[in-house]
Amino acid sequence: MDRREYPNIGETLYSAVLPNGLRLNVVPKAGFSTRYAAFAANYGGAHRRFRLDGDIIDSPAGVAHFLEHKMFDLPNGDNALNILSANGADPNAFTSSGMTCYYFSCTQGFEENLRMLLHFVSTPYFTAETVSKEQGIIGQEIRMGEDSPDSRVYYNLMESLYRCHPVRDRVAGSLESIARISHETLYACHRAFYAPSNMALCVEGDVDAEAIERIALEVLGSEPAPVPQVDFGPEESPFPCVKLRREVMEVSAPLFLIGAKLSVEKSGEAAMRQRLVARLALRILCGASSSFYSRLYAQGILNRNFDYDLDFSAGTGTLILGGESPRPEQVLRELEQEVEQVRLHGLDESAFLRAKRSTLGSTLRALEDFENVCVSLASGLFDGYCAFDSMPVLGSISLRECESFLTENLGPERLALSIIESKAV
Repeated sequence: MDRREYPNIGETLYSAVLPNGLRLNVVPKAGFSTRYAAFAANYGGAHRRFRLDGDIIDSPAGVAHFLEHKMFDLPNGDNALNILSANGADPNAFTSSGMTCYYFSCTQGFEENLRMLLHFVSTPYFTAETVSKEQGIIGQEIRMGEDSPDSRVYYNLMESLYRCHPVRDRVAGSLESIARISHETLYACHRAFYAPSNMALCVEGDVDAEAIERIALEVLGSEPAPVPQVDFGPEESPFPCVKLRREVMEVSAPLFLIGAKLSVEKSGEAAMRQRLVARLALRILCGASSSFYSRLYAQGILNRNFDYDLDFSAGTGTLILGGESPRPEQVLRELEQEVEQVRLHGLDESAFLRAKRSTLGSTLRALEDFENVCVSLASGLFDGYCAFDSMPVLGSISLRECESFLTENLGPERLALSIIESKAV
């Protein structure tokens, strides 16, 4: 395995690409009691249309999430969650638009738990009966999401931003789409996307990197498999297809989200740099210490629920900010004016330096979270960069880069607004 030292953050990284194509990252932490492993597939809710072995396959919305639910079932009738928990592990999984990740943490029995993780994720077992039962369970989850104002304001925004890209659809799918999922569908998508060549294994803790490599080859085999070619549909316009969308629900205060589609660097260091520039620029523009937030908070237009986020997944980049406000449309106008001031006068240099120091500090603190480290490493592997390289790149980002990001991506024509309003009394 390749060994690389990161003296600026006090970390060592062992990495390899195994003969079966699996990308492996191990971060040894001698003396730590907790061990964490994440086994991730470059497959999420947006990976619906793909080509494999010359065939084009269209799968219903929600298959990736459905697979996540069903992968814990074992052919002998047992459940991997039960086995891992009985062996002292704390297991779980998540599915996003661009990734499915199975993980556990433990303080004992690590190698046994790792073997179980690799085994159950690589061993599909579905029947018509178990799929039918799961359709009812996930159907309830979908109904709950439809009744959630937070979920509705988010997906209303995504549907306003994206005309065709499947990132606009719910990761769990709809009642209609999951009704079309069969055990044959699950087997086909598992075969396509759960090949080691389309996956990454990231481990942190007091572990032996070479032993992990050996276990991965023993459980998964050494034969490579083809990686599916995903089709996300026609290229999207940089502008939203709907500028404003309102909906009325039972909420105590209006909810809102403002969003924009970003021009995306596909992979490598350029992709990592874009993500870092975007996060730093947003912290300067509308972070907790920004003049924008402080002014609107003092006026009662924003409260402590205000936040911002960036999502780079399935070939897209989406900027989102919002929370609660009695006047969401005024927040949008104020944001547009703030970006215009950046265009005319630039960003304040002292605010830029404070934000950079704060971002460097939060990046260092995040290294204390094994889950964050492993998931970030896996995400970086899928996008062609190493997350541990972020510190020097972050340090090299200039004020002009942040200004250009804001003025190019947050112009008035690029922004969409989603509002959930209270029912009139």
